[in-house]
Amino acid sequence: MARLFPTLVAPFIFFSIFIASALADDESFVRTTDRKLLGIGKKEKLSHFKLYWHDIVGGRNPTAVPVVMPSKNSSTAFGMISVIDDALTMGPELSSKMVGRAQGFYSAASQQEVGLLMAMNFAFMEGKYNGSTITILGRNTVFSKVREMPVIGGSGLFRFARGYVQAKTHRYDPATGDAVVEYNCYVMHY
Repeated sequence: MARLFPTLVAPFIFFSIFIASALADDESFVRTTDRKLLGIGKKEKLSHFKLYWHDIVGGRNPTAVPVVMPSKNSSTAFGMISVIDDALTMGPELSSKMVGRAQGFYSAASQQEVGLLMAMNFAFMEGKYNGSTITILGRNTVFSKVREMPVIGGSGLFRFARGYVQAKTHRYDPATGDAVVEYNCYVMHY
């Protein structure tokens, strides 16, 4: 019995030390930090951007490409997924000044109406916000007059961003599927 005791105790002690150190390390990946080190010591501000989103699904240079086709018997295109790289311009004409690109995807996510799940970054390429993004994730019922979707974050000058966008169709061509949508973006950021 005396010889058996060290054989049983040694693994128990080792296991106990292992568990204790694992539990101690469990929270070592989290620590508080100074807000100023992340650039958020400044006062938060609200910015409003008015942009035009150009979704081109046909022609020689589409900016929205379907990667999953809809269900064959769906009247709402349910199941369709398109990847986008749409121009964001200052005016409703594609020839107006481009300030960024909407990059991401949309998916037809409703069986009852044309309702899209929108997941996209507005990647800015002009002026002070060049290289910064805002991220939009939400539901877009495209035939509603005004649709509202949340801004869930951002990068660059939009770190810790939050807010919402309102989308309003400016022009839609049913023959081609191309659309120009006015986006009013209200973004809280530092």
